[in-house]
Amino acid sequence: MTLSLDETPRIVTGSLRRAGWDKLGRGLYAAGDRTLAEELAAWSRVLGTTAAFTHLTATELRGWWLPAPIPHPVFVATSLREHHRRPGLFACRHPHPGPIELLDGLRVTTAAETLLACARDLGLLDVVVLGDSALRLRQCTIAELRLVAARRRRGAPLLRTAIPLLDARSESPWESVMRVLHRAAGVDVVPQREIHTDAGAFVARGDLWLVGTKRIHEYDGEIHRAPDVHRSDLERDRRIVRAGWQRLGFTSRDLLHDGASIISDADRLLGRYWDPCRLDAWNDLVANSLFGRTGRSRAYRNWRRTEAS
Repeated sequence: MTLSLDETPRIVTGSLRRAGWDKLGRGLYAAGDRTLAEELAAWSRVLGTTAAFTHLTATELRGWWLPAPIPHPVFVATSLREHHRRPGLFACRHPHPGPIELLDGLRVTTAAETLLACARDLGLLDVVVLGDSALRLRQCTIAELRLVAARRRRGAPLLRTAIPLLDARSESPWESVMRVLHRAAGVDVVPQREIHTDAGAFVARGDLWLVGTKRIHEYDGEIHRAPDVHRSDLERDRRIVRAGWQRLGFTSRDLLHDGASIISDADRLLGRYWDPCRLDAWNDLVANSLFGRTGRSRAYRNWRRTEAS
């Protein structure tokens, strides 16, 4: 048995039969309780000098929100002269590799390049969630995104469509989803709207304000069902009502599967007639994202290829 261990015995290249280790690829092993950074450090040992982690692999390393986490290969961007054909690895080959950054000692494509890579085979809703997170973490700017989206590259048209929908004020992935739902339905909204009393006292800050109304829409995750949080939420709701405002909360299931109710309720508030095209627009966004079967199937179909150009 021939082994090559790194400074900390978490990565092995060669041949290994030992409990607690996983085989990542041919001649490549990593400890079963490894971190993502350790796993990618293992992959780095079998990659060329131009390779950099990208796509969903880079988004996870960067700590971005994931739209709907699903199993995926390890994504790397390389030059045309490098060929990597290993199970579990998806190599995207480029004539001119883009700029990279070092993160935890690992070569990673820049935030803008990473989002462009995701736009190749994810849906618009997915890209908005990822883009909101990147902007919120200040890992890229709208100007940088516009620069990469202006190039003649796969994913650029979708990224150009996503950029006007991005908003760094989003505080969670489901807030991003909720904002896109309203935008798809033609409902003008403003994130993180502060509510004050007539005397100017601060009351609350709402996830989404329906412009022209005194209503806010908010995402209610599981954390809001904890006793202490629930009690605080009820007190906040009473303050909002006393200030003359209305608050409606929605779960992730409401947003993905009951868009008709949310849109029709907004229509009544805004004095609009029901238009099924608004619901169709939202349902298409969900279906073509990682939240929907069509979007997941497209992604898996693309990822079955071992190498892309």
